[in-house]
Amino acid sequence: MKTVGEVSALVGITVRTLHHYDERGLLSPRGRTDSGYRLYSERDLERLQEILGWRALGFSLEEIRELLDDPGHDRLSALRTQRELVDAELARLAGLALALDRAIATVEHGNEQQEETMFNGFEPSQYEDEARERWSHTDAYKESARRVASYGELQWREIRAQAQEIERLFAELKRSGQPADGEPARAAAEQARLHIDRWFYPCSREMHRALGEMYVADPRFAANHEKVEPGLTAYVRDAIAASAEAPA
Repeated sequence: MKTVGEVSALVGITVRTLHHYDERGLLSPRGRTDSGYRLYSERDLERLQEILGWRALGFSLEEIRELLDDPGHDRLSALRTQRELVDAELARLAGLALALDRAIATVEHGNEQQEETMFNGFEPSQYEDEARERWSHTDAYKESARRVASYGELQWREIRAQAQEIERLFAELKRSGQPADGEPARAAAEQARLHIDRWFYPCSREMHRALGEMYVADPRFAANHEKVEPGLTAYVRDAIAASAEAPA
């Protein structure tokens, strides 16, 4: 058992943060000293590890509490989902970094970029095959890189068109008053999941649900959705969650 001060020193977060987690019902230590001071068990530390993993991925404290307190929560499955989400984000950022490198190089050499390819890597779903060298150790990237290595401009146009069509469908459903947990919205969510699964990497319902939460937490993604339809990001997240809970 460790005191709150020992946990603070071990993890690198403040005592105040640990107290806040306790007050929010997120991490209430299992033990107390005779004087009433908090004592953290090994299981408490494992829960804290998961909390910090979800926080790093952009999840809110309330979202994390719901995930951890879900009756079906499984630690191994949660850690694997976190790992997959990290791999996917690394791949996305690697593609963006390479796109920026190309843009910088053209400016430095006084060249013009080709309009057909200058935005490759700037969309959240686009991963460039050159990024393989940087992130080849991650399973999700290995799979996405294997697939996109053969994609040409026609494939990227199809990917963009499909993604835009899915977004348009979500927006129309929301504008028409269709509930996020209704069958049409769930069908759109499944279409979105299959789009990722087809073009990039295997995307389970559980992973897609976690991605939905990330969409809300990531201001870059939310900003794009909100331009199309106010409140669309949360609507998509809720539709994905409903689809994940529906019978397969």
